[in-house]
Amino acid sequence: MEVFTRWHAWETARADITASGAPVDLDGLERAVAAALRWHGDQRRPTGAPYVEHLLEALEVLVRGAGVTAPAVLSAAVLHDVVEDTPASLADVEAEFGPEVTELVDWVTKPPAAGAGRQAKRAARAAYLRRLGEAPHEAVLVKLADRASNVQTLDRMAPDFQRRYYAETLTYIAPLAESEPWFRAWYAAWRRHFAHLQ
Repeated sequence: MEVFTRWHAWETARADITASGAPVDLDGLERAVAAALRWHGDQRRPTGAPYVEHLLEALEVLVRGAGVTAPAVLSAAVLHDVVEDTPASLADVEAEFGPEVTELVDWVTKPPAAGAGRQAKRAARAAYLRRLGEAPHEAVLVKLADRASNVQTLDRMAPDFQRRYYAETLTYIAPLAESEPWFRAWYAAWRRHFAHLQ
């Protein structure tokens, strides 16, 4: 299973993309990275690493792994958590990046739970994940890259979380990968790698 953890800084990502010759709009992508850094601020991942590392991993999955170069998809991958996890709104995203990127971010933004408590949160999460089956192709690519970043190092998380996240990924995310050859193969390899969690 290939792991995508090389791009921990935009400078590394930009250098790698330039060297690869991939037809990527680097200036537009740099604007998205700058906005994500501004909105996420000092936010950290559960591991304590800067949150931007997750965003750049999702970008790396798309560019280095799946060979995606579509500007809106790449920008949305970098911005995919700003509405869910920061004070930024969809209107803020649209003001800076236009309706196409905003629509993709909207599709991958989990809405808040209707009630309080664990059960309400789980119900909202399940509804959100089921709804992704209706998402446009470009939004599915963003979600597949987001989840690939999150699950590629699943063994670093608490055992209970590992089992729960593994099952959720197989139930909701892996089926989305079926129509995407590169992602289908990657998730199949990931499933084998973490098969002990079944």
